[in-house]
Amino acid sequence: MTLAPPDFSQHLCEPQQAMARVEALRRLGPVVFTNGVFDVLHRGHVTYLAQARALGASLVVALNTDASARRLGKGPDRPLNTLADRAWVMAALGSVSLVTWFDDDTPLNLIQQLRPDVLVKGGDYNMDVLPEAQWVREQGGQALAIPFVNGFSTTQLVQRIRARP
Repeated sequence: MTLAPPDFSQHLCEPQQAMARVEALRRLGPVVFTNGVFDVLHRGHVTYLAQARALGASLVVALNTDASARRLGKGPDRPLNTLADRAWVMAALGSVSLVTWFDDDTPLNLIQQLRPDVLVKGGDYNMDVLPEAQWVREQGGQALAIPFVNGFSTTQLVQRIRARP
């Protein structure tokens, strides 16, 4: 018996089509938004994403494009996984309703287009200084930080791999 590979493409959405998809999700209840590189998915990421999803009816994840991720200064060879690969892995998660991406340094423009009900970031972010958090709050939404899961980091994982003989 040959099994066809699963198709997660229904959870992927070009940024230009994301507004219509988010409006459809909004009919189900509050839309939660988060963003990041999510280069090498690990336990901290999936815990964070499940907690974010629990705050609403759906979770929209916006990924930094490869160029945007490189501008974050995590290293010249980052991201390790391409946007297409990172998006596909993210789309396979049960906690994620929709995956899109952005090429800017911050997701502010995308957030202004999508108008999420809840913006979520990891606990290592100060929500009081993020312009996107301020904007969501000004629109009547919530901007929350989920406690950081210590001991899990793509950067630390890459460092451990490189340190091995």
